[in-house]
Amino acid sequence: MKKITIAIDGYSSTGKSTVAKQLADWLEYIYVDTGAMYRALTLYSMENSLIADGFFDKESLIKKLDDIEIAFTRNTDSGKAEVTLNGKNVEKHIRTLEVSTFVSPIATVSEVRAKLVEQQQKMGASKGIVMDGRDIGTVVFPDAELKIFMTASAEERAKRRYQELLDRGDTVNYKAVLANVVERDHIDTTRADSPLVQADDAIVIDNTHTNVSDQFHTILQLAKDRIAGRI
Repeated sequence: MKKITIAIDGYSSTGKSTVAKQLADWLEYIYVDTGAMYRALTLYSMENSLIADGFFDKESLIKKLDDIEIAFTRNTDSGKAEVTLNGKNVEKHIRTLEVSTFVSPIATVSEVRAKLVEQQQKMGASKGIVMDGRDIGTVVFPDAELKIFMTASAEERAKRRYQELLDRGDTVNYKAVLANVVERDHIDTTRADSPLVQADDAIVIDNTHTNVSDQFHTILQLAKDRIAGRI
């Protein structure tokens, strides 16, 4: 059976990673969470005092890019891929609201995007990959056989993110989460370098009122059809 490249783009908290992982597991493809790569760089910047409220030492971050190693390792208990930063597992640390607050400014840096896009394209050179992010179908894999663009209302996405953070034990309030979602949407769609846009040949999935199971089966069928060459 031939293998294809599946690119899943869309707004924050639309469940891109969830469905990408499901597809990768079902198809036995490699899954790459590009958002986790940007979050890891953000965590590095925070830990090294390169970014904080009202402060961002962009030039120092650019100089340190070659010293930052981001990789994925498989958790032997859960079977899921988790991100490592310079050899340290940081999967839990990169999912906080604080990291979410600073990740979009990090992602606007052209040198950062170029560095990570280069790594992402190497990962997908042999196809058989599912990758999600903001510019996968437009920049990283413009020739992907299947492109999905996911969206949902800001309010619904904030509710999901809020519940996720509560389930982790974080102390947050819904208004702060909603404000973060709206701010990230603005930054992601207006940045000069690789803004979040829908690829012309992407299939739009609005999951404001769709459950995870139905969404997965819809996208899985699209993938099966592309693999079979039917669409």
